[in-house]
Amino acid sequence: MTATDKLVKRIVRTPEVCGGQPRIEGHRIRVRDIVMWFEALRMSADEIANEYDLSLSDIYLALAYYHANQQELQQEWDADDTYVEQLMEKYPSRLKAYLKGGKA
Repeated sequence: MTATDKLVKRIVRTPEVCGGQPRIEGHRIRVRDIVMWFEALRMSADEIANEYDLSLSDIYLALAYYHANQQELQQEWDADDTYVEQLMEKYPSRLKAYLKGGKA
């Protein structure tokens, strides 16, 4: 097995871990987390690696995986976001209601 083969196998999907979302093997850090930190929060690969005890190859591998599977992943993430929104509508936050002056 080459070094490249080993790297490719670092991104895994395990049904009982992180809801089966792609993640870095040995961590509960999802590809989605790294993409968010890198693109939305503008963290550098070095910052992410240092903050979350990952290697730079893990960061770049997760980003490469995202870009190679972007359409599929985005559909999954959109479905997850929709599900969360539905849950929030069905089960409103009692704390939020309390803070607005209503009954909890």
